[in-house]
Amino acid sequence: MKLTELNENDNATKSAKSNLYHTQIEFILRDLDGRDLPDYLIKSINADIEEINSTTKTDYALHNLLKKKQKEIVTLLEKEMKIVPINHYRNLWMVIGMSAFGIPLGFAFGMAIGTIALMGLGIPIGMVIGIAVGTNMDKKAQADGRQLSIEIKN
Repeated sequence: MKLTELNENDNATKSAKSNLYHTQIEFILRDLDGRDLPDYLIKSINADIEEINSTTKTDYALHNLLKKKQKEIVTLLEKEMKIVPINHYRNLWMVIGMSAFGIPLGFAFGMAIGTIALMGLGIPIGMVIGIAVGTNMDKKAQADGRQLSIEIKN
């Protein structure tokens, strides 16, 4: 089974954000074209592409549709095939590091010093820990051939 091609959309080129999402989806499809994907996954991606190709939406509605479909495709690839975009894990673990490691570390540090005002010091420490963990996961995904050749920009 083959992936459906994304048609050029004149409405998408009018808006910079819509054009960005349209181009990113196009790059994702090109990258997936050489990969061995199961039929159910191709059918699901093709349904999303057909919806984009058949839309008559413009401006903000088109932007939202493209953003939604791109997120659905990337999430589906991550869940089913463990295929992720560049820096996916770094971005994910940066937030996890700040919230799961940084805030408790800052709280403990603040309590040890005797003033809770220093709680904010843990957030950058947690961010660095999260970035380190995420970068290692991204490197592993690249080594295993599970990384797309595009970084998703919002």
